[in-house]
Amino acid sequence: MEEPAFWLWQFLGRLHPLIVHFPIALIVVAALMELFTWRKFNSKIRPGIMILATIGAVSAIIAAPMGWLLATNEGTSGELLDLHQWIGIGTAILSVITLFFLSKISRRPTRSQIKVFRSFLFLTAICVSVAGHFGGSLTHGEDFLTEVLPREANESEIEKAPINLASYSSELSPEKEMKLIGEVRMVLAHNCYKCHSGAKIEGELRLDEKEYVFAGGENGQILIPGNPGESEIIRRINLRKNHDDVMPSKGKLLSKDERDLIALWIAKGAPWPDGAAQQSVYRVAELAPRNPTLPAYKAGLENPIDLWVDEYFQENKLEWKGVVDDKTYLRRIYLDITGMIPSPQELDEFRKDTRPDKRSIWLQNLLNQSDDYATHWLTFWNDALRNDYTGTGYITKGRYNITDWLYTSLRDNKAYDQFVRELLNPTEKSKGFIEGIKWRGTVNASQRTEMQAAQNVGQVILGLNLKCASCHDSFISDWKLEESYAFANIFADSTLEVSRCEVPTGKMAKTAILWEELGDIDSMATKAEKLRQLADRLVQPANGRMYRTIVNRVWKQLMGRGIVEPVDEMDNEPWSQDLLDWLASDFVENGYDLKELIYQIASSKIYQSQSVGYESYDAVMADDYKFNGMVRRRMTAEQFSDAVSEIVYPLFPDDAIKYNPFELQKPEHVTPSFARASLVANNPFLTALGRPNREIVSTSREAQGSLLQALELTNGERLNTALQKGAEKWKTQLSDPVQITEELYLKALNRKPNEKELAIAKAALGAKPDAAKIQDLFWAVILLPEFQMVE
Repeated sequence: MEEPAFWLWQFLGRLHPLIVHFPIALIVVAALMELFTWRKFNSKIRPGIMILATIGAVSAIIAAPMGWLLATNEGTSGELLDLHQWIGIGTAILSVITLFFLSKISRRPTRSQIKVFRSFLFLTAICVSVAGHFGGSLTHGEDFLTEVLPREANESEIEKAPINLASYSSELSPEKEMKLIGEVRMVLAHNCYKCHSGAKIEGELRLDEKEYVFAGGENGQILIPGNPGESEIIRRINLRKNHDDVMPSKGKLLSKDERDLIALWIAKGAPWPDGAAQQSVYRVAELAPRNPTLPAYKAGLENPIDLWVDEYFQENKLEWKGVVDDKTYLRRIYLDITGMIPSPQELDEFRKDTRPDKRSIWLQNLLNQSDDYATHWLTFWNDALRNDYTGTGYITKGRYNITDWLYTSLRDNKAYDQFVRELLNPTEKSKGFIEGIKWRGTVNASQRTEMQAAQNVGQVILGLNLKCASCHDSFISDWKLEESYAFANIFADSTLEVSRCEVPTGKMAKTAILWEELGDIDSMATKAEKLRQLADRLVQPANGRMYRTIVNRVWKQLMGRGIVEPVDEMDNEPWSQDLLDWLASDFVENGYDLKELIYQIASSKIYQSQSVGYESYDAVMADDYKFNGMVRRRMTAEQFSDAVSEIVYPLFPDDAIKYNPFELQKPEHVTPSFARASLVANNPFLTALGRPNREIVSTSREAQGSLLQALELTNGERLNTALQKGAEKWKTQLSDPVQITEELYLKALNRKPNEKELAIAKAALGAKPDAAKIQDLFWAVILLPEFQMVE
């Protein structure tokens, strides 16, 4: 064991941060003041400059050995320290030279002496500033300055996803073990690498490679496999903020899930195979399309989807649930196709329809309501394509609105292959997805604009997570850093240099699609030509990956859970590979028709069957999930807002509409009587109910209710005002408490109140209901799960 450092050297070393602020401040101020004496050297402020420069130079000379003592005795090392140290030594040498010329100009300086003095003073000021920057990076992290700038989430923010600890509680399969290791490494990368990686090594501890993690640091081992209770890392990550031993010592502490994840990993023996062992354990989905032979026909299962589901149910010993009644089905398809609740008149007409195939007919009629369909599905695509009506990019003119292109594409049911082609090889109206990322600028080497474009295309179009592999070889898949850069090069005007963990490698990137089977990209072509080639290569039928991804997204939108989850990680195991492959092949054979895909799913028996509720979202996303029917889900922010606006009172004024698709419609076209939520800019109300800010790609919304949502629904000004105005309006039209209650239940819940509900409402409203009592009734009904859930 090493002898502890002599206390005096430690003490002097720790004076370095105190002393070093003198040269940083004084030399820089002296240099700035020198600029004011450019034309008149013997200015009145000359004595002040001389004093500042002298004290600053002497302080720099003293700070250098103190910094060396600090680094030596505190066990800090790494590339950042080396840069800081050598620039600090250079500053000290320049300070000696500056002091020498200070003594020369104190008498009668010549013009040449003045020039030399000024040159060294300015050079010393630059060096001390750069050294100070690297010192700040050592103390606060490399992105201390940039992390507060307006921007899209950086890699750490993007990569963080809900941790499903329950999935690791049982015995680990090789696949689960690798997933656990990947999640642990992600936590370490996002929280610990600033101080414990190749760039900076505090306490002789590195956490970026296996051998260093298990070797520990200056205080010995940090973990004992199988024993989290005795592992030093567990003790430190659970300490309170500002404790001397807490880890991380800077920035945010680890979340409870992250701490529990590391403890569970250690309890499982801290598995971490060598790099060579990692390559074969990740599942890789087939790229080529596959059209499996349909199971044998079965009575009552006319839709091919149901044949595949029935086969899955038989294999897993599951029973079909009953088909929902007319009210539930109609409400379900209205919300899924148009985003609205059917009116009492529409429900009455549907019930009276005696045609045996009335459900399919009404479903098709809804899909034919092109504007209502486009208005609703605009929300889904706005999330996925980062398209919104306001945002940071509009200030810098670096973000482009694609709403008109997107709306008309949905309204006209543009074939999906052409839809993607126009996104990747854009027209002036559709360029926002590729070009619009530029508003953010280059955040760091792994998040330059070209890489962000590659990540977005990979995520949305291909169901692929490249964000980890944009900084280093991925922890969660076999994708390599060089492959990510090769894909990003397609979006670049010039060849990109590969950087690994922010450090340039000197190696220039190739230009290639992620799968060589899809064809080559001409590395010498212009960016426009590379994008055209990319569009041609990706939309070809041979790219089964792209079409599996879109049918999986639409399945989740209608059924509440994807065949593959998460929907952005299409290499994961689907609960039915045959169903996924058949849907994708059928989608291609039907001309890439999104409405036909929706019709195929929504006309199936499984879609019409009773929904399934789960205690937590973790159960829905679990690795051992068994499909048993549609997952019961909450209304989206837009569905809820539109329902309240139609039934009670508009939540948004007409001038809140940021895109009006009806302005150029024919006069006879019936426009909505209120501002649809999908057409208004984001606001605190919609944010509280789950609409993302759309500064980044969002392909799944938070399924769990939140405290913010509860507060907004119970005490929010916007909803309160709408309910208040609606109550005043209803009071002028209806005065009987029974009429008010029955009308509200029919419009909101598509049914009349039962005797108990009616009695409670009558007691609450009184004989002559006032606006306040009607408002309370509105509140009580719209907060019911029956209103807010898609069942």
